[in-house]
Amino acid sequence: MNKFKIFSFALIAATSSFSYGQDVEAAKKIIDAEQYEKAKSMLRGILQAKPSSGKATFLLGTIYLKQNSEDSAKIYFDKGLAAADEARFNSIGLGQLDLNNGNASGAKAKFDGVTNSLKKKDFEELVYIAQAYINAEKPDYKAAIALMEKAKTINPKSAEIFLTLGDAYYGDKSQNEAYSAYRTAYTLDPSMIRAKMQLGVLLKGAKAYTEAIKAYDEVAKLNPNYGPVYREFAETYYYWANNQPKTYTENIGKALSNYEKYMSLTDYSLSSRMRHADFLILAKDYKALEVEANEMKKLDKVNPRILRYLGYASYENGNNDGAISSLTEFIAKGSNKIIGGDYYYLGLAQIKKAANLDTKVVDEALKTSGIENLKKGIEMSAALVNPLNEIGKDYFSKKMYTVAQSIFEVAITNPESKNYLEDNVYFALSVITNNRGKDAAALDTASLEKGSAAMDNVITASPNYQEAYLYKARINNTLSKDDVMSVNYQKYVELVEAKGAEEVTKNKTKMTESFNNMASFYAVSNKQKAIELLNKTIAIDPTNAYALDALKTLK
Repeated sequence: MNKFKIFSFALIAATSSFSYGQDVEAAKKIIDAEQYEKAKSMLRGILQAKPSSGKATFLLGTIYLKQNSEDSAKIYFDKGLAAADEARFNSIGLGQLDLNNGNASGAKAKFDGVTNSLKKKDFEELVYIAQAYINAEKPDYKAAIALMEKAKTINPKSAEIFLTLGDAYYGDKSQNEAYSAYRTAYTLDPSMIRAKMQLGVLLKGAKAYTEAIKAYDEVAKLNPNYGPVYREFAETYYYWANNQPKTYTENIGKALSNYEKYMSLTDYSLSSRMRHADFLILAKDYKALEVEANEMKKLDKVNPRILRYLGYASYENGNNDGAISSLTEFIAKGSNKIIGGDYYYLGLAQIKKAANLDTKVVDEALKTSGIENLKKGIEMSAALVNPLNEIGKDYFSKKMYTVAQSIFEVAITNPESKNYLEDNVYFALSVITNNRGKDAAALDTASLEKGSAAMDNVITASPNYQEAYLYKARINNTLSKDDVMSVNYQKYVELVEAKGAEEVTKNKTKMTESFNNMASFYAVSNKQKAIELLNKTIAIDPTNAYALDALKTLK
């Protein structure tokens, strides 16, 4: 009878352990499907039934890490350290927090403590340490690869090892090795649908958008309710739209609809909505962003990131005051992770409010504040300089030349900008226009000098761009640097004449401007040269009043 009781207790314990293991694996699959709120609920249920589970606590903390809630993650990892079973997993979670906070040595010490305690056949901990290196804010893909190569020797049949190895190779930009690892993972475990999806992600990275979409279609057929594949659909259509502008309208629509489907299959938690908001910013759907931001406010009125989304959306939807208010408050909350876009949008909103399009009057103090914020934004995120080209040109076309000048001056601080040469040209044009007709005492000589230097940038990159010499000549004419002026007018004339009579006729006004200004320079030092230049003006414009009068004086 005693033996029967012992057997019964053993059977119950074994059954309980089996059920627990099944529940944890089910939770992992739900996490993989990015149904984080559902996974949290399930893991809390597991912990209620088995409070000693360090692994369930670790997985809960990991979800909070995925949702960018490090404080909550730490609470669970700390709690998990005291668990009776599998507490060591939580040291891995705390190690990733160390990595995120720049404490690589602290992370390594925690990871080493875990690996030193492993038994010969243990490998799952190595997988999670590798994932910590992959998911850290500053990833160390090579460390992850080394760990997974070691794990392969322990269990060469683990699909999870190969999936993580694929992620590490993908992050390390080793596409062939990533492909091989993902394919092996899916072969070993056909239920590991993310491995198959990642084969499509590799195609997306190679800009093989049609092939990537086909790969995702195969995944969706296998499991129509697997949410992450619709996020990949969305991102692929987004990149396709931006890399092939002719397809933009169609593909951006598909991107947005697929992201909505992704949301419907995952969850509508605050963190999910924030991911959605980030995508709406990429897709430039600011009306939808404003709606999403207001929905987030209902869930959490104090979360500062909502202010970011409201600020961006307000600016793009024409509400400058709302943008300034939201972003100023967001930046003032010192605990926030400020990004370049926050200063950038604040600056744009301030500049737009400063520029009265009706009266053409500019609030210089507010504009200056806006320009300083633009600079801060671009210093943090250099790519933000590129859109300034269209913004500056818009102000230029509306004859807000002082605003355009300030924007282009910021734009040309980054030589890597894709619009660098055109921005230099527009900066010079803005400077010329802003100083036109001013008395010598009122001239902005510092800006004129910068404008001349901007034309040097263009000439260095494109020596045969004739307009650069014309604009440089005009700037130096305004500065009364007649020798520099004359040299540049002469170069402009030579480039135009080299293209033939038709080009000269097309640029008649600019050519006569060049001849007349050079003649004025030579009138004192070389009278004959001046007369020769004036005659060139008369040859293409026989009624040119300045040339006719000047010739009378010189003769």
